[in-house]
Amino acid sequence: MDLPVALELYTLRNELKDDFLGTLEKVAEIGYKGVEFAGYGGFSASELKKYLDRLGLVPTGSHVGIDLLKDRLDEVIEYSIEIGNKYIVCPWNKYETKDDFISTAKLLNDIGKKCKENGLVLCYHNHNHEFQLFDGKYGLDLLYENTDPDLVKAEIDTYWVEYAGVNPVDYIKKYSGRLPLVHLKDMEEGTRDFAEIGKGTMNIKEIIEASQKAGAEWFIVEQDVCKRPPIESVKISFENIKKM
Repeated sequence: MDLPVALELYTLRNELKDDFLGTLEKVAEIGYKGVEFAGYGGFSASELKKYLDRLGLVPTGSHVGIDLLKDRLDEVIEYSIEIGNKYIVCPWNKYETKDDFISTAKLLNDIGKKCKENGLVLCYHNHNHEFQLFDGKYGLDLLYENTDPDLVKAEIDTYWVEYAGVNPVDYIKKYSGRLPLVHLKDMEEGTRDFAEIGKGTMNIKEIIEASQKAGAEWFIVEQDVCKRPPIESVKISFENIKKM
């Protein structure tokens, strides 16, 4: 596999609370090349940058809530630049109507413009609720259609696409050239619970192939809920991806 593999640190949120730097070290020891942040453990950008460099971990993105993106974007951009993070990701937003998607798209365009002016890239990360239909069109498609492809990119979470009843391979192909980041997850048969990659029902090999052809730069492993100790789960996922 040509593309490097990173870990979404939300998976290890409880471990990070107990020992942020020690947990990053374990992630590096497993073999992950990068990490996607969901908070910085209270460390300054300069402190975190030094530690990432020491471990050889690349910041592959940072999930930042939409309120912070609206109200404190300058700080968000400054921190990302200092740690060497290229991708700022809006991880979630609430929608009820078609107009909610269109108004969010306008907001994301404004945020993405400022990110681009500072050499960064804004992405939007989906869940399943964005696949609500409006006049036969998914809300997520409305969001992407009403944003400038140069200002707002996709971080497609393949689990939530599958969960919504949509084929993730087809959806990846649909946004070819616009998705630098792809979340790899797996789904237990029957329960549809989160599973380690390679232990579920999703066609990971086809997802990987489609992502590579679509121009993705990073695969990012995430497991929202783990039935094993999370550090064990992320190791299993990494090893299974290597086997593929």
